[in-house]
Amino acid sequence: MLLNHNAFKANNIFNQLCRRNIQTKTVKRPQLGFAFDIDGVLMGGHKPLPKARNALKILNGDNPLNAKIPYILLTNGGGQTEYERAQILSSRLDTRISPSQIIQAHTVLKDYVDEYADKAVLCLGGVGDTMRKVAESYGFRKAYTTTDVLAWNSSIWPFIHVTETELASAKPVDFSRTPISAVFVCHDPRNWGVDVQIMCDVLRSGGLLEGPYVDATKQTIQVVFCNPDLLWKSDFPRPRLGQGAFKASFQAVYKMLTGSEYPYTQFGKPTKPTYDYARRVLHNLLDESYGPGKLPHMYMIGDNPESDIAGANAAEWSSVLVHTGVYDPTAGPPAHSPTHQAQDVEEAVLWALERELSLLKEGL
Repeated sequence: MLLNHNAFKANNIFNQLCRRNIQTKTVKRPQLGFAFDIDGVLMGGHKPLPKARNALKILNGDNPLNAKIPYILLTNGGGQTEYERAQILSSRLDTRISPSQIIQAHTVLKDYVDEYADKAVLCLGGVGDTMRKVAESYGFRKAYTTTDVLAWNSSIWPFIHVTETELASAKPVDFSRTPISAVFVCHDPRNWGVDVQIMCDVLRSGGLLEGPYVDATKQTIQVVFCNPDLLWKSDFPRPRLGQGAFKASFQAVYKMLTGSEYPYTQFGKPTKPTYDYARRVLHNLLDESYGPGKLPHMYMIGDNPESDIAGANAAEWSSVLVHTGVYDPTAGPPAHSPTHQAQDVEEAVLWALERELSLLKEGL
């Protein structure tokens, strides 16, 4: 009965919000857009949360107007291409999700392709050569991994054994003659020791492994961390260390070696560059569907006050904190106050639609 009630509410809101012209059968450009976190909002592990499919079906046109409101999925996760994640989520959520709707922690690296397409870049994190494949899908033609470095000279970190399978996936390259121009920490590193060692070697030698150390004040190598999360939630009952902890470890070691930390660029929620990138992606999706126009009001629906809500608030979006993930409402108020709180993602979507309708009526 509740589902029918919510469907009726959605239909009524769409009839008024989209202001359909019955005779011409056209729908005007929507005045709002959505960004969803994935884990804890739409998905609980590998399974969809109970109301996730309903929420997306409403936005995908399952309403009397067949009107679609563009949305994106904005996550600090990664480790696979946007196409692969879109395929998996489409199957599990029973709705078509395009790769263009997926923004992972490392998706913003697409903005670096023009500068580094034909320069050697070191891509850290993930399993095997997955991050090389992701980088190549973005347009980086000289993307290398930790395994490539170990295959070139395993003595750079003698405490690890490179398997035959790993060697088979390695890209042959002489790093003593191939200068690294940028280091992208794309996903959570699996072996911190080797990655910290290689990063320090690359940065201290000006990008050329086995080369002499350069003046530490001449920092010419671009370093990018894609996910600031210190902790993340896994199946273990206590939070696990994330990429933010790896960054702290690297900086601590680098400072002990050189006397200062290394400058870097940070992406991922709640950083401004990631929210600016998300805004641009959603704007493009709207333009593709409805023609050029202004950006609508944005709603971020997330479960983490520290990333989802803090980032949305700073970007001057409306934010909805759901109670299906990281945030526990019994533990006290959130560290960052959302515009609204909702029990689940469907309730969050309906609240946002009702709010926009109310604002529209006030403006008439």
